[in-house]
Amino acid sequence: MVSLCLNSLPLPPSSYPKKLTETSLSSSSFSNGSIGTALKPIVVSGNPPTFVSAPGRRIIAVGDLHGDLDQARCALEMAGVLSSDGEDIWTGEDAVLIQLGDVLDRGEDEIAILSLLRSLDIQAKAKGGAVFQVNGNHETINVEGDFRYVESGAFDECANFLEYLNDYEHDWEEAFVRWCSMSKRWKDERRISRNNWGSWNLVKRQKGVTARSVLFRPGGPLACELARHAVVLKVNDWIFCHGGLLPHHVAYGIQRMNMEVSQWMKGLIGEDSSPHMPFIATKGYDSVVWNRLYSRDVSDLEDYQINQINDIVEETLQAVGAKAMVVGHTPQYSGANCEYNCSIWRVDVGMSSGVLNSRPEVLEIRDDKTRVIRSKKDTFRKHQIVDYI
Repeated sequence: MVSLCLNSLPLPPSSYPKKLTETSLSSSSFSNGSIGTALKPIVVSGNPPTFVSAPGRRIIAVGDLHGDLDQARCALEMAGVLSSDGEDIWTGEDAVLIQLGDVLDRGEDEIAILSLLRSLDIQAKAKGGAVFQVNGNHETINVEGDFRYVESGAFDECANFLEYLNDYEHDWEEAFVRWCSMSKRWKDERRISRNNWGSWNLVKRQKGVTARSVLFRPGGPLACELARHAVVLKVNDWIFCHGGLLPHHVAYGIQRMNMEVSQWMKGLIGEDSSPHMPFIATKGYDSVVWNRLYSRDVSDLEDYQINQINDIVEETLQAVGAKAMVVGHTPQYSGANCEYNCSIWRVDVGMSSGVLNSRPEVLEIRDDKTRVIRSKKDTFRKHQIVDYI
């Protein structure tokens, strides 16, 4: 019988107080440990990370993954940052990988993908690289307790993961990083016994729903894991976010938004003893994680609308001191593409089998030149180059 008591679970890497406290700007850096490299170290500012200086790095942006571990691995292998031998080894050297959110929902290997990305981040930092994630709308709605888009297999994964955690007592880091390699065995073992459930399937499903609630509610282990990530990330001169950054978001403060979302996910409370959900970042059609203004098909827009959006893009980028923005959130049927003078890159291609099951694509940024990598055959073929002066 699985215990659903949070007190018995391994704690996330940091223990968080329940009283809202001010978080000061923090900085960290990590450099390539190899001898003879001239690259400057990556410097990260903010908690969660908000501003990143990554001089000379190859940057890879990958869009929505929605619980499809096979497609996620395919995309990362194609990008040259993940080994193809099934050992999940970082092969990107000092590259920077950025995942644009919506790891959750519509697929059944969500926690395994989160685990894989954390493992790759640890390995990348040892090579002078890094892995970053930004939270999307499906991360925030799960922390809210909205499980409408959760697949049955994902509830099973939550129950399996919670049971698996009991074997690790208080070593959250090791347990979480190892889950990606362990999840298939757990899934296979439960699948073998699934036929024996019969009329107990309802009980089994309730067990999965309860496990997910324990893991993702504010202050829960996986909610605290998501709290490590921003909703808006600036790397060099590029902005990365799930839906899209607008001028009023910049005026509010992107570091402020990141901190508020993180504190809410950690379950930190204010004077009224309740966690506050940051509306400007996570709720409403024009919030950072829900905004689709930049991802609409321009063929459906009038010229005046395109001009208005272009003005908004220019105002936003000027306000935040960036050259371009990369977003996910809205599947692009034509594949990853750019609009508005290539100031906006849209990289959600619906690769998950729970969405469009399309071929994986990633965006590569190198020295402010971009290309879409569409398949192994296309790895060295430049699809579209944009040179910023």
